[in-house]
Amino acid sequence: MFDLFLKNGFVYLNSRFVKTNIGVTNGVISYIGNGFFDAKEVVDVTNRKILPGLIDPNVHFDATTRDNFYSGSKSAAYGGITTVVDFLNPSRNAKELRQTFDEKLKNAENCNVDYHFHACLEDPNGDLEEYVFTMKKLGMNTIKLFNTNFGIQDNTVIKMLKLSKKYNFLVLISAEIGKDTILKLCKIAKQTGGNLYLNNFSNGKALEEMMNKYRKSIGKNIFIESCPRYFVFNDSVAKGKNGYLYTCSPSFGDEEDRKLLIKYYECITSIGSDHRAFNRLDKEKYHLMKDAQQGVDGIESSFVIMYKIFGDSVINKMSKNISKMEKFFGKSAIKVGNYADFVILNGCNQTIGKPHGNTDYSIFENIIVNTTIESTVVRGKFVLKKRKFIEQKGQLINCQENIIK
Repeated sequence: MFDLFLKNGFVYLNSRFVKTNIGVTNGVISYIGNGFFDAKEVVDVTNRKILPGLIDPNVHFDATTRDNFYSGSKSAAYGGITTVVDFLNPSRNAKELRQTFDEKLKNAENCNVDYHFHACLEDPNGDLEEYVFTMKKLGMNTIKLFNTNFGIQDNTVIKMLKLSKKYNFLVLISAEIGKDTILKLCKIAKQTGGNLYLNNFSNGKALEEMMNKYRKSIGKNIFIESCPRYFVFNDSVAKGKNGYLYTCSPSFGDEEDRKLLIKYYECITSIGSDHRAFNRLDKEKYHLMKDAQQGVDGIESSFVIMYKIFGDSVINKMSKNISKMEKFFGKSAIKVGNYADFVILNGCNQTIGKPHGNTDYSIFENIIVNTTIESTVVRGKFVLKKRKFIEQKGQLINCQENIIK
């Protein structure tokens, strides 16, 4: 007998929807087919779309923001996100990396969905290859470089990109560095063959130049992650009376940037929320815009916002593509043997309201979208069921290649 049986749904299989049924046993997909079987729980999902569990590769749940792992993952459940990837605190060497990993792991104990981490390197004072070994042994596949403290031609960038080719991991750099620097990074990645992952991408003009100069490298060893906010808003929102509520990094580009992001959407590998949420008062207490808290919400609205604009094509960018980059096993594809992570859509229009986490506003409030996330399932258990939150215990998800041989 199955633990859970979903019947009569339109299931996303191999990038298309197929009417079929799904059986789940011990948190894993154990059946896909047209038969009907008994189960401990049978859920009729007639006229519902069943997607693989979504992944948010860019979240910030910690003491510096309003959302911790519990509240942030509650919002994630309402957004169809079954796995989040947070950032470790910056470290300078392998020993510090282990310490920051243990600290973050403890903070994540009350996460309601599954979780994973990016290693973060700043001002290195140890052996870089040892750092990579440690990162791999801890089950991670991404190292973020804090580029504000060293120039783009610094040996650290070049060494890390060379190591990323040798050991097959991603070097993550936030794309808040300006068009010229982005293009220099792409040039170094092309020369070294290293794996470059640019996140928080908002600069449509830079993206157009990348397409002109490095088209063959994009999706091969240069990967681009953008955020829903940059497809919806331009810099005009920061110039209004409540502009401080929209302060984030990188800041919004102009209307040309926004249109170019949409034009070249197909070359964007993944979508992340960059969820770094604050309350209104957190923003209002600063008198100068430049001093306002940098960060906005997004995890709860990311999928429905992008789905309204781009339809089914966004599904892989928020699931399969991220799982492949991070080398997750059993995530983001509905097939027998994989984790039973699902998003159930009911197709109804909705108006976005306040988030379900610890924050009191969203920059996406009052936007009407064309689908509603009805339920979210993580490893066979509902964390959201017909729009009602059910507390669960998420797990640490490691990369498949977690030890260098």
